[in-house]
Amino acid sequence: MSRIRQHVRGSRRLATAGVAVSSATLLAVTLSPAAHAAPRPSRAAAVQHAAAALRAHASSLGLDSAQATSVRDVIVDKDGSQHVRYDRTYHRLPVLGGDFVVHIGADGGYRGADRASRAALALPSTTPEVSAPEAADLATNALRAANLGNRLRQVKAKPQLIVDALHGTPRLAWRTDAVALDSLGNPVARTVLTDARTGARIDAWDSIETATGDGRSLYSGTVPLETTQSGSSYQLKDPTRGNTYTGDAANKTDLCIFGICISRAPSTVFTDTDNHWGTGATADRSSAAVDAQYGTDETWDYYKNVHGRNGIAGDGKGSYNRVHYGSNYNNAFWDDSCFCMTYGDGDGTTFGPLVALDVAGHEMSHGVTSKTAGLTYSGESGGLNEATSDILGTMVEWYANNPSDPGDYLIGEQIVRPGFGGTALRYMDKPSRDGSSADYWSSSVGNLDVHYSSGVANHFAYLLAEGSGAKVINGVSYNSPTYKGSTVTGIGHDKVGKIWYRALTVYMTSSTNYAGARTATLNAAKDLYGAGSAEYNAVAAAWSAVNVN
Repeated sequence: MSRIRQHVRGSRRLATAGVAVSSATLLAVTLSPAAHAAPRPSRAAAVQHAAAALRAHASSLGLDSAQATSVRDVIVDKDGSQHVRYDRTYHRLPVLGGDFVVHIGADGGYRGADRASRAALALPSTTPEVSAPEAADLATNALRAANLGNRLRQVKAKPQLIVDALHGTPRLAWRTDAVALDSLGNPVARTVLTDARTGARIDAWDSIETATGDGRSLYSGTVPLETTQSGSSYQLKDPTRGNTYTGDAANKTDLCIFGICISRAPSTVFTDTDNHWGTGATADRSSAAVDAQYGTDETWDYYKNVHGRNGIAGDGKGSYNRVHYGSNYNNAFWDDSCFCMTYGDGDGTTFGPLVALDVAGHEMSHGVTSKTAGLTYSGESGGLNEATSDILGTMVEWYANNPSDPGDYLIGEQIVRPGFGGTALRYMDKPSRDGSSADYWSSSVGNLDVHYSSGVANHFAYLLAEGSGAKVINGVSYNSPTYKGSTVTGIGHDKVGKIWYRALTVYMTSSTNYAGARTATLNAAKDLYGAGSAEYNAVAAAWSAVNVN
């Protein structure tokens, strides 16, 4: 399962006290406070308070006149505390690892900050010695090397000059996104970081990360759908959830990735004459569309009703889905550049259509991560990025409470076929059941593929929810071990989802590793349930049970 990432920031710049501070225009949130309570600050007020904090604490935040900041996300707690997340630039170059979160008290006072990197930004020059075409060649070679045996065509690359503050001492670097079509016409992509002075590779990672009518779906039975009437027919477009819609990609592919546009697959919105969609069989192309639209609906509702988040970006904007993408395409991905979800039909041997509920929740949660912590898709932070989507996608499945697809701790169990060699893509109770994922943290975990290093956090989340040992939940047998045989008592999946979401949106940054995730979730548990609470102690115990101390 996968995701294509692209970050676009719009901002208004304010120059104050030698520090350039910019903030996006934000809508105020009006609430009705209790008579005895002070009014809850609006998002706009939170941005103003944070901007004042940046001016007053520029030195401790590592800011100077060479840098500028832009607001990525804003969280306002019920008690009035505010958390404003920033990206930064250095001499107008994006800083990888330059993000930070400013914490403001209910009184508007500065309470501290979490920074992805504390390294000082001071480069001798922002002029590269390695040219952009050279960086592009290095990245396309890396893409070909990562796809040995697969004849690629229409290979293109787009270098961007950045400052890399994630990998040791900050340095000038090229971040190059290389894309191509494989032999089946499906897209492949790889991001390569190159030292702009020496040409040495710093890091590389896959950029496609691999999982009122009614409708008869493939996996979730008959489900309700909000649609839009258009003349005598209906469109599979939901006006109650930001006009989210589902379209048919007609088994075509696109390569509009990272701003490089080779071709764009169609997304013709599905229509129906009687507002009863699909047959529950793959022969009817609308059946997969029903699953996709339903998955979007449940994910939207989970984030809104459980976490108070209005849409993936928190701005009420609906995304859209494309189904029947590519030729036997064994993948699904979220694409920030189109703000959309794309689903392949699978090859029928290892996977069926990849439109299952937890897949939708997983991929759309990548969109939430990109708009909040922005966890870098490499090393331990990459494992946490994947685990975030597994954990929150699982919470979407539990939230939906669908009798045809009841909540469980298996990832992608609906889409796998007998030829896959297992019953699910991943197993949260014992991740090593898939043959590759890590059950426990070690110093080498960051060297694994992010879909396997994610096992440590997935295991933590299962233990925190259900505890250790053997048990049967919703008809599924689990037997979760622990590091050195410790015993963990679970607190329930609802609390796990709340703790992880708060940690993601308030405390994690792009460089958060497993030790940082322990701190972030403990902080979240303290905020939600109190220091020394049963929940706080369970978080500590569950991390220790996967060897994160």
